[in-house]
Amino acid sequence: MKNTVVFQTILGPVVISEQDEAITELFFAKESLDRENSQITPLLKEAEKQLLEYLSGDRTKFNLKLAAQGTEFQKTVWNTLQEIPYGETRSYKQVAEMIGRPEASRAVGMANSKNPILILTPCHRIVGSDSKLTGYAGGLEIKKALLELEKNHVSC
Repeated sequence: MKNTVVFQTILGPVVISEQDEAITELFFAKESLDRENSQITPLLKEAEKQLLEYLSGDRTKFNLKLAAQGTEFQKTVWNTLQEIPYGETRSYKQVAEMIGRPEASRAVGMANSKNPILILTPCHRIVGSDSKLTGYAGGLEIKKALLELEKNHVSC
């Protein structure tokens, strides 16, 4: 059974879903959603706690079981994103090299854009080869805010 919680953050409303005791989705809601209809499980409560700690600068790593649905290639990319340290960025090309497919930077970009678990799988840490911000499912302003948050708390 899939359970979902909706809550407000400094970046706007966030939706987190879990199924079979693993987080399966995290995304920004386009509008404020009714928290009253949420199914709050211990895992969702912990995920909310950890996300709020991250957004306040008090957490640099998450300790949650993730189970993103996607192709094997997408899962490989998403797992590799977990290796990018807090406060650092990598280019699509660098991620392609990390997975042993140096010519696959466009495919890495497509996999990155399909990431169903934003922030916890840090696709916001991927930038263009020129270090410029590129697309983000939550919007470039949120991507910029996440990178600034990490940059400002990297020494904490």
